[in-house]
Amino acid sequence: MDSAMKNSKMHQLFLDQLKDLYWAENHIVESLPKMVKAATSQELKDALEEHIEVSKTHVERLEQTFESLDEKAEGKVCPAIKGLVKEGEEIIAETEGDTMTRDAALIIAAQKIEHYEIASYGSMVTLAKRMKHKKAAELLGDTLGEEKETDTTLTSIAESFVNEEAAQE
Repeated sequence: MDSAMKNSKMHQLFLDQLKDLYWAENHIVESLPKMVKAATSQELKDALEEHIEVSKTHVERLEQTFESLDEKAEGKVCPAIKGLVKEGEEIIAETEGDTMTRDAALIIAAQKIEHYEIASYGSMVTLAKRMKHKKAAELLGDTLGEEKETDTTLTSIAESFVNEEAAQE
């Protein structure tokens, strides 16, 4: 990449957002086990455990993305994810354990995180394509697809039984 591109405001924005995502994914990997432990249904536990593993892959992809740009992988605190994770922890504290109501609340909290990630990765793919960072666009696009799949899985769990059972509690 030429030095003019590397010093451009767009490239600096892109790097700043990559750092934000890198911190966010690492924070999610650290935080999701609390949600797994708090979940009632095995389906939700399994979905959250799978997302931990998928998020580890996202961290690796972000490292590859930094590498493709000849940049060091480093994180920058993401206030949005920090707040969404805190909200998830509050939900755990405020809901009764071993209930579908808690699972419904956990799904809501997890989907808020997913939607933030979908918005972030979608925007990053667009920027990468605009700046002709082909490898970065490909890596970020793969992660975007997986974030959408996780969101669909969470919706499916909620709609298949969690919301119905929670309504009866």
